[in-house]
Amino acid sequence: MPRPVLVCFAGIALLSVMDAVIKEALATLPVFQVAFLRYAVGSCCMTAIVGVARPGWPRPDTVRANAVRALLVVVTATCFFYGIGVLPLAEALLLSFMSPFFTAVLAAMLLGEKLGARTFGAIAAGFAGVAVIVAGSHGGEGAGRAAAPILGAMAVLLSALTYSASNVLLRARAQRDPLLHIVLIQNVAPALILAVPAALVWTAPSLREGLLLLAIGTLGVAGHLCLARAYAGAEASRLAPLDYTALIWALGLGFFAFGEIPTPWAAAGASLIFAGVLIGARKA
Repeated sequence: MPRPVLVCFAGIALLSVMDAVIKEALATLPVFQVAFLRYAVGSCCMTAIVGVARPGWPRPDTVRANAVRALLVVVTATCFFYGIGVLPLAEALLLSFMSPFFTAVLAAMLLGEKLGARTFGAIAAGFAGVAVIVAGSHGGEGAGRAAAPILGAMAVLLSALTYSASNVLLRARAQRDPLLHIVLIQNVAPALILAVPAALVWTAPSLREGLLLLAIGTLGVAGHLCLARAYAGAEASRLAPLDYTALIWALGLGFFAFGEIPTPWAAAGASLIFAGVLIGARKA
């Protein structure tokens, strides 16, 4: 399997673990505070890394372009965190799987990347897997469950769109800007943007909550370093299907961390998603 694919896979795994920790933190802390501290901790980590590596000062065009990405990152994080808070985690994750479709389409529109038969096949397999899981979730015990809050669903879908736009911009800049500059700005700028709304809802975190927030920030930096490296070496539309592997990680984390046993529907859907990943990752 090509190296950018493996690096992207690792980045998504790290961010999937981060999402699980965020879900835990949101049980007692406000969304804006969690989002702010996620990027504040990330800023500290990246400042230390940059201090050691000394890549030099970023160019003005690097700052401008990645500042636009930072706005998208803020919208993505706050909307997804809000969705996690008001929707069941599985439903929020399923809605977020619109992002590979958005990424491939935006990459074709903005970067001129071609949507070949292999990419279409990979996305189709991923969507089929999601459809199988959704069908299973609405049967049996879940048949009488109330509909998910509309605002939460809209928030997750918006986060999927802005996440995709952010990845397309990352692809456009990853071959021009130093990796460390990209990830540094991606943490510092959102922290500055979120500082005011976080101050308005601030709650003093406990030691346990502080450790959770530290883990969130560290996992976020590691995950985005991997994604930035991956997008510098492969087309965005080719890497897009890998986003579906987040569901596989979610199933594993749910089982080992929370004792959740995947249903046969979930297992079948995950298999289709993994098939889509393999299709998209293969060389043409």
